[in-house]
Amino acid sequence: MLEGLPQQWLKRGPVSLLLLPLSWIYRALHEIRLWLYRHGYLRIDKLPVPVIVVGNLVAGGAGKTPLVMALVHHLHLRGWQPGVISRGHGRHSSACLEVRHDSNASDCGDEPLLIKRHCKVPVFVAASRVQAGRALLQAHPQVNLIVCDDGLQHHSLARDLNIAVFDERGLGNGRLLPAGPLREPWPRPLIEGDVQRGIDLIAGYGAPAGLGGYACERRLAASARSADGSCIALGDLQGLRLQAWAGIAKPEQFFNMLRQRGVQLEASRAWPDHHAYTEADLPADPDLTILITEKDAVKLMPLARPQGPRLLSVALEIEPEAAFFKALDLAMQSWPRPAHPIPSPHGHSTS
Repeated sequence: MLEGLPQQWLKRGPVSLLLLPLSWIYRALHEIRLWLYRHGYLRIDKLPVPVIVVGNLVAGGAGKTPLVMALVHHLHLRGWQPGVISRGHGRHSSACLEVRHDSNASDCGDEPLLIKRHCKVPVFVAASRVQAGRALLQAHPQVNLIVCDDGLQHHSLARDLNIAVFDERGLGNGRLLPAGPLREPWPRPLIEGDVQRGIDLIAGYGAPAGLGGYACERRLAASARSADGSCIALGDLQGLRLQAWAGIAKPEQFFNMLRQRGVQLEASRAWPDHHAYTEADLPADPDLTILITEKDAVKLMPLARPQGPRLLSVALEIEPEAAFFKALDLAMQSWPRPAHPIPSPHGHSTS
């Protein structure tokens, strides 16, 4: 039953009803936690620079990391010097550390490593986002804005802006975990004392119109990239033995997007989200080509061997509508400005 919960979260069926008492307990614990923050029993820390938190209100991936990368790109164009902090989900440690271009995903997490390689900005991970932010600013004093990848429910970190990301599921059945997908009640209330800041901006991938917010277009890149950086057009893969692998929240989405690009797959394989690949996972078949996501590539590419399959990563390109960035700029207009802002064309992708 647990494996089928994401499907049950889309409707208010008997399984959701059975789990509803646990959702009431979950909500009570959530309210108690907020009360502890509001009355000073739990501490809220503010960093000396503005903080933008990008996160999900629903369980499971909703595309926040690609949006983080598009956001960092936009901030660069506007003249900011951003840094990124994250918990580093799926890593083997909770220690605070800097993510470097040659870091191992098992140490820092696959998504922070992907952000580092794409955006080339300072990235720190820690169980405490406050600790990660302080360490980043100490090591990189030129950074004048922090973007937090995930962390809407990490109330110990004060923030200046919250961005919630939704996908086509929207709010699901509208119930809290485990009877539904919501991590917290919706709409998100503004608690006295700014203990829980309301949602400032909503970005959605095919989310129901009732949520409001701004649309994001996502598509696969037209070419795939090998470990040495060389590219091959997806249309030139015809005639090869092709498989697609994905260790992400919704692997079928990646497979379907490949098929929509005209890629003919021999097979597809879904792995658990944040799967820690080993050499044993790769077959000894040099005639096979495996198409993988960029998130999987940071873990699989280092394992590639001459006697094994050829690995090609396919980037997911994200482009929020121009109105999203205009709304973002408007929300940030009262923040301390960098010395020489550069006008933004309001067009971005993470290819």
